[in-house]
Amino acid sequence: MDDPTAEYPRSPATVEDDDLLDAARVALERSYAPYSDYQVGAALLTADGHLYLGCNIEVANYSNSLHAEEVTVGRAVADGHTDFARLGVVSAAGDGVLPCGMCRQTLAEFCGGEFPVVCEAPSEGEESPVVYRLGNLLPDAISAGDLGVED
Repeated sequence: MDDPTAEYPRSPATVEDDDLLDAARVALERSYAPYSDYQVGAALLTADGHLYLGCNIEVANYSNSLHAEEVTVGRAVADGHTDFARLGVVSAAGDGVLPCGMCRQTLAEFCGGEFPVVCEAPSEGEESPVVYRLGNLLPDAISAGDLGVED
């Protein structure tokens, strides 16, 4: 699959979890991780059926590195999308990678607790994909209300 975004937009209901993970694997191939050699790819499906890909991008000081999930969100928001249907995440290690706390908080800025995060099974022999809910991954997300800002 050269460009998994080519067939989009399409109805989010027609996009299977495996489709999302396949697209994330394409993004994974574009990862720039020369320091950790830990490659991650993500695919973000918007509520109106657009697909955005992202990969991790490492820099030598690590703190300026970008995570695949935040790259997908940034690309979507830059194109005017802030309503998301679900996210798929994979790693080259095939270890069932989940978004880190920072990425979970970024997702919580735009998504509710029921937002699905689709991942590969954490170990071989387990049923894949595994679907988590953002609210379970980040039960106490900081919100606009916590800062005194009305939604």
